[in-house]
Amino acid sequence: MKAIRYHRYGSPDVLGLEDVDVPVVGDEDVLVKVMAAAVNPLDVHFMRGTPYVLRTRAGLFRPSTGGMGGDLAGRVEAVGRKVTRFKTGDEVFGGRAAAPVERSAAFAEYASLHQDGMVRRKPVNLTFEQAASVPVAAVTALQALRDKGRVRSGDRVLVNGAAGGVGTFAVQLAKAYGAEVTGVCGTGNVELVRSIGADHVVDHTRDDVTRAGRRYDLMVDMAGNHTLSAIRGVLTPKGVLVAVGGPVKGRWIGPVTGPLKMLALSRVVSQTLAPMLAHRSGDDLVVLRELIEAGKVTPVIDRTYPLSAVPDAIRHLEEGHARGKVVIIT
Repeated sequence: MKAIRYHRYGSPDVLGLEDVDVPVVGDEDVLVKVMAAAVNPLDVHFMRGTPYVLRTRAGLFRPSTGGMGGDLAGRVEAVGRKVTRFKTGDEVFGGRAAAPVERSAAFAEYASLHQDGMVRRKPVNLTFEQAASVPVAAVTALQALRDKGRVRSGDRVLVNGAAGGVGTFAVQLAKAYGAEVTGVCGTGNVELVRSIGADHVVDHTRDDVTRAGRRYDLMVDMAGNHTLSAIRGVLTPKGVLVAVGGPVKGRWIGPVTGPLKMLALSRVVSQTLAPMLAHRSGDDLVVLRELIEAGKVTPVIDRTYPLSAVPDAIRHLEEGHARGKVVIIT
């Protein structure tokens, strides 16, 4: 089969389309014919091997495994002898564990996934391309709002980075929970964010949301472009900040310093400042499938690329201007 592989850390130039063996299917695994896969920021970090703390999981000097890609949608081609959840021909969506595992890498024609892992039946009203865009981004948005933010009907929710992969899902999910949603984005994305349900849209190139005088019960922040002091100023006294991703500063432990500051400050103020790293959950895929099939959430796709053009897709994502998700068609 054809698959994207890389054997050293670096720019998208290290990625190549190679002929490799079809993954082995274990007793409790399903072999999926990948129809589409989605690109995520985590793929970029594994490719570049930065920040360096990530290499404790991915290989210190070179990648320990050459597979890439975490989100996929496709059809079950074969099942292990102990598989009870799926059968051949089922349409599924999901992905692998956070760390690269070659047999389950999504940027390939086939992937092997454990039946009890991050794989579930695909929403019937989505194309494969749409379904592939869901797992990482939508699960992250769901856990940020429901688990970390404890969003409730009537809450005022601010989504900073509302036009991105996680942001487009966060806006829709917050609305599904009955919140009043304000989305922050650039000029070219104002209509998009409004079209997916935001009650108010702030163009960050013209207005600074931290100086507008409005207060929010919950802020989900993907952009990381404001100080903690400024963010606290837009939260109610018992408001919650959930920080998802954002700029990574420093090659060594960049992702660690910001969360540590939040946790330390959260101990001495009335507001909750919560860094977040989503965990893979098949049960959350079921929650999202139900919301999608009910018409409350619809994936936003920026553009698609063929499998051979994964390097170009990664470059586009790294530019930081993707609207929704970038998807690979295999």
